[in-house]
Amino acid sequence: MSDATIDPTFADELKSVCRTTVGDELRSITYFTEADVEQLYLRSDLDQTADLVGFADHERLGFRSQSAYRNTQLGEYGATIRMFENGYLSRVIRGPHGVWVTTDSMSMDRFEELTSALESVLDQFADDVDTESE
Repeated sequence: MSDATIDPTFADELKSVCRTTVGDELRSITYFTEADVEQLYLRSDLDQTADLVGFADHERLGFRSQSAYRNTQLGEYGATIRMFENGYLSRVIRGPHGVWVTTDSMSMDRFEELTSALESVLDQFADDVDTESE
């Protein structure tokens, strides 16, 4: 993980679309690339004990695994949603970067809205990603 942080405007935009789409069910927002990981938001009632580097190592597999779904009848990859005992993790990857968002329970329609909003913001800032970091 490098010392560089993402552009504050980009971070604010990610936080804004997550808060707008998810509301009070939002638990955390974490931005990642192949080289970096940065937690942008953590709800105040949650412990700061998550192993972000370990999570990032697992979620980075998504950069490579997307190719496994190309040219299938499923269509273009949108997001990965993981269910846990105490919440959900939704990962969206676009180009050289991605975001995982953890939430309390919410409808599939809201996960789809979240995915669409995150894809838009990630696409908007894709050219600003430093792929040489590490």
